[in-house]
Amino acid sequence: MYRTMLFALMAGATPAFAVDLHKTLLDNKTAYIPPQCYTKTTDEAGGVHNPCQTCHTAARRPNFVNDPDLQQSYAIPGPGLKNPWTNLFVDRSDEVAATDAGDIGAWVETDNYHDADGHSVLAAKLATPPAQWDVDGDGKWSGYVPDCNFNFDDAGFDRHADGSLTGWRAFAYQPLPGTFWPTNGSTDDVMIRLPEIYRQNASGAEDIAVYKTNLAIAEALIRRSDVAIPPVDEAAMGADLDRDGKLGTANKITYAFAPLEGVTMQWAGRAGMLPAREAPLAAGLYPLGTEFLHTVRYLGPRLEGVGMAKRIKEVRFMRKTSWMSYADLEEWALAEKKEDSDFPDRTKQFFGNSETGIPNGTGWRLQGFIEDAEGELRPQSFEETVFCMGCHGSIGTTDDSTFAFPRKLEAGSFRDGWYHWTQKGLAGTPDLVRADGEGDYRHYLRTNRAGDEFRANLELIAAWLEDGKLGDEKAEQIQSDIAPLIMPSAGRAKALNAAYRMIVREQSYVKGRDASVMPMDKTVWREVEQDQETGIETPEAPWYPRPVR
Repeated sequence: MYRTMLFALMAGATPAFAVDLHKTLLDNKTAYIPPQCYTKTTDEAGGVHNPCQTCHTAARRPNFVNDPDLQQSYAIPGPGLKNPWTNLFVDRSDEVAATDAGDIGAWVETDNYHDADGHSVLAAKLATPPAQWDVDGDGKWSGYVPDCNFNFDDAGFDRHADGSLTGWRAFAYQPLPGTFWPTNGSTDDVMIRLPEIYRQNASGAEDIAVYKTNLAIAEALIRRSDVAIPPVDEAAMGADLDRDGKLGTANKITYAFAPLEGVTMQWAGRAGMLPAREAPLAAGLYPLGTEFLHTVRYLGPRLEGVGMAKRIKEVRFMRKTSWMSYADLEEWALAEKKEDSDFPDRTKQFFGNSETGIPNGTGWRLQGFIEDAEGELRPQSFEETVFCMGCHGSIGTTDDSTFAFPRKLEAGSFRDGWYHWTQKGLAGTPDLVRADGEGDYRHYLRTNRAGDEFRANLELIAAWLEDGKLGDEKAEQIQSDIAPLIMPSAGRAKALNAAYRMIVREQSYVKGRDASVMPMDKTVWREVEQDQETGIETPEAPWYPRPVR
């Protein structure tokens, strides 16, 4: 995948690798199995830790990938038994300690997404893509062109300089436990965009009230529950949103989906007037054409505390390109399970390229951009994109291949959960309440007895756990405010930023992109045996409710 080159980097000459974006053969045949899956779940004292539950659990329909058994064994195909994520075993401590605080601080607060006029640098480059980016050789970019301005209004909508909508809307959420906690290396954000027909009224004109309503309907379908909304005129929406039998003023979206009994819901505006094949609707599924934008960023230490840095590590994009029914999704999941059973050493196959992205098998196409050695964003290679497929593919915890939107802050929270982290940080965000009534982060700390999959976050362990246990006082603090738990100190943020920049300069993402300072041999396997037991006796239940079928 790589052609070795030497070139000047920053002030000095540094050996690096130029990534071949045209290559579609994998050097790491199991690039879709993330580094976290090689964690030693049993410690030296015989204690058992369960970080596996975050991804592998009992699914809720129409996700038919039930994989709680993967909490109990390392079911890895033969080619992946030797851990390919060798960056986890690199000692970066000397270089990190020698990193100047001012230098790394300036690095993370340099905006690599916008130019001086506030426009997307990537969009300008992609207008006439370099030959090494143009995989199909047609002289134009055929993939996603970053078009979010990160100029959000008070309702979380991204706007152009002239005030018009881009369609993107930011939302706040409780980050998934473990890797996505900022204290473990990165901040991030997520935006959603529905196709034009969901943003238009019955006359075909753009209508923000209709768009807000359809996003609330999508939220109700993903949550499988009612969603409170500001008062809305149902006649203007063309739908009985609260299902009270009349078109009046609705204060909620009433969830109802039992199609075999003739019970379903309706989109607002133009989408609600279209036949089902053009605007399909189903519980647990997003509308056809839904897009998600996810930026992963450095940590930004500031006087008021650590927040989201300006510099972007990755721009991740996914679009729902095809509609799959419940039957389609079940058939796909069963086929995956059968192949894993019949051919345990066979690795998954992916098709696509770095320009147009890779389909995940359940209707979505994924594509991304990542920093080059000088910190400018470039397209991810095919192999770097396959890395994303393991999580946004065949695991039990996702809803329609996504993580964040099902964990969106509910109505009644700040701006009903529709805002960007630059408008309000994580401070004051309560813990998510699991279906069993326990706080999600409290549950994670209790069952994993650490704040990350690798048990490498010693700062968090020292501050929050005593002999591996979370005390009642600490647990109560998390219940009302998760920020003290999941935000790092300024010193830790600086160290993790410096460690990750080393990976950037090496362009060694295919060896692992987790920010780590010390080698992790103590808690991570260099090699595992197929179906080796993890020591976890009873799989943990998921955070979400699973309706009785």
